[in-house]
Amino acid sequence: MRRTIFDLDVLRTFSTGMELGNFAKAAEKLGRSTSAVSAQLKKLEEQAGTAIFRKAGRGLALTDAGETMLGYARRLLDLNDEAAAAVHSVELEGWVRLGLQEDFGETLLPEVLGRFARAHPKVRIEARVVRNTELLERVTSGKLDLALAWSDGTLSAHCERIGEVPMCWIGPAEGQPGWHVASGEPMPLASLEAPCLLRSAATKALDAAGISWRLAFVSPSLGGLWAATAAGLGLTIRTPLGLPAKVRALAPEAIGLPELPKLGLVLHRAEAELQPAAARLGALVLQSVHGVLHGTAD
Repeated sequence: MRRTIFDLDVLRTFSTGMELGNFAKAAEKLGRSTSAVSAQLKKLEEQAGTAIFRKAGRGLALTDAGETMLGYARRLLDLNDEAAAAVHSVELEGWVRLGLQEDFGETLLPEVLGRFARAHPKVRIEARVVRNTELLERVTSGKLDLALAWSDGTLSAHCERIGEVPMCWIGPAEGQPGWHVASGEPMPLASLEAPCLLRSAATKALDAAGISWRLAFVSPSLGGLWAATAAGLGLTIRTPLGLPAKVRALAPEAIGLPELPKLGLVLHRAEAELQPAAARLGALVLQSVHGVLHGTAD
């Protein structure tokens, strides 16, 4: 039986097209003609030996095999890029200061740091997991090289908007949420200390829907917020990223809560042109975040 060897160039076109939601945009980004991209996608289906796409209205959607292929494509490309960085930047040295929102501390951070450390063992990394306001203050004052933060509309001098993440109501993983709009009682809200973008979004949505609420629990840390929510002290608002097993996202219509908007995610840089080590870590953060965001959208 002949062994199948997938073409990484084809996989990159496939992954880029799915990330952008449009293969015409992928062709433009990759510097190829649309006919060349179509030929690559045809080649991918031939290599896979099964249909990767199916018709969905006027566009295309992934088959089950296509969903599986996309996951493997991203993993193969990540490993390829990691290997290329490792052999081409063996002597990369220095010190990088990275800041992240608490939501990414237990999910994105270990994966990013692990991959970076394997490729660049001589680079020292200082990571800070803090609130949004402190992240912006530190990157604008030059105390951080990179900061992954939620967007409140404030743009730093050198930032890149990565995408949007849905906000959702969060309740305990076990049992009932403990509140329903039909009860007539004010909704108990658990929140981080102000200022908090998600707290403001929650109260704005509740006020607009005419739903009364009360501040039932306030925490200085995300860990405290999860504990209170899991214990049923109140409902909170967060994104699906990094949810611990003891809480779950709620269907708002099931308990009479309003739909929530999406929250922007931005990578702030201290300088337009970072040192090589910081630039490489920034690229790796972007790569990992795009993978996480696509998984959330799915």
